[in-house]
Amino acid sequence: MQPGGSAGTVRTRQYRFSPPDGFLLENGESLREITLAYETYGRLNPDKTNAILIFHALSGDAHAAGFHPGDRKPGWWDAMIGPGKAFDTDKYFIVCSNVLGGCKGSTGPSSINPKTQRPYGLSFPMISIGDMAACQKQLVDHLGIGKLLSIAGGSMGGMQVLAWLTKYPERIRSAIPISTAMRHSPQQIAFNEVGRQAIMADRDWRSGNYYGGHPPARGLSLARMIGHITYMSDQSMETKFGRQRKEKFKPFKFGADFEVEGYLHYHGQNFVKRFDANSYLYITRAMDNFDAAEGKPLQEVLKGVEARVLVIAFKSDWLYPAYQTKEIVKACKLSGVEASCCEIDSTYGHDAFLLEVEEETNLIAHFLKKALNGHEVTGEYEI
Repeated sequence: MQPGGSAGTVRTRQYRFSPPDGFLLENGESLREITLAYETYGRLNPDKTNAILIFHALSGDAHAAGFHPGDRKPGWWDAMIGPGKAFDTDKYFIVCSNVLGGCKGSTGPSSINPKTQRPYGLSFPMISIGDMAACQKQLVDHLGIGKLLSIAGGSMGGMQVLAWLTKYPERIRSAIPISTAMRHSPQQIAFNEVGRQAIMADRDWRSGNYYGGHPPARGLSLARMIGHITYMSDQSMETKFGRQRKEKFKPFKFGADFEVEGYLHYHGQNFVKRFDANSYLYITRAMDNFDAAEGKPLQEVLKGVEARVLVIAFKSDWLYPAYQTKEIVKACKLSGVEASCCEIDSTYGHDAFLLEVEEETNLIAHFLKKALNGHEVTGEYEI
């Protein structure tokens, strides 16, 4: 049974900004205007010292907790955000936004280009994790928050944590990167490239100009199926599916005979209903291009950072293996940053950061309490 209560009924807001000279991206291009979809949970205290910024992973969005009217399922991290939960909304003011390049309310390839009044498609400029962080900083400024109590996220969300830690350390008091890396390995890039090629090989992709017609459903579904394999572990697949078959007889020789095949097909088809293929291309490329230290030793970049850091990894995560997480901790300690490393013994693979609620809650609730009260947070843990 999960601790705590629900964040209740929530709604997604939009923040729009149009800098006079456009919003300059890291690659030198600019966007004339940007919209960020975001949600908030809890209340900002009078001195604005209890705010926490949550970052979503590749396929996530601003809806992190609670329910939209009429929804049966809550937000993607509802188990962790709410009254009495890890990110306790009785104590903290939680903010989560859809990233730049996304497709759930924030400006991305499917948005209307104000110059042409047509969807951007591939005319959308290349974006970076740093650009996502810069947009989030604009949102935090808009909310009147001078310094965040903490920032937290898993997978791509963890990359955004690292981007904030290196670019805006003066704006945060603590940071929680989970199941992430300071840069992608060749294997991680390879998996993303196969997914991108699956999308671009779909005849309905049409060089990104599919808006108003049939989207590249087969390609995007296949990309999601590939992704799902990397999110689980061998042990979790064995426990969940084994070699169990769906039916004894199939009219088509190569149908989804095994339960694991049906699982992949189901999630692939559902993903097409809620995600944009071009966003998938842009966001995965941003992840592959990310380098938290931008070619320098991370410990040099982190020198002088006063924020405390809690890094969480999972033993069965082979998409973002624990050695990558430990590299972050090592860099923190070499730079003098207060850091704790927690490796949880889970069988869920990369999905563990969404599923190991009790263990994460214990770690994060304790860490945030100390961060709020100004106590030291150091040490190595294994759960």
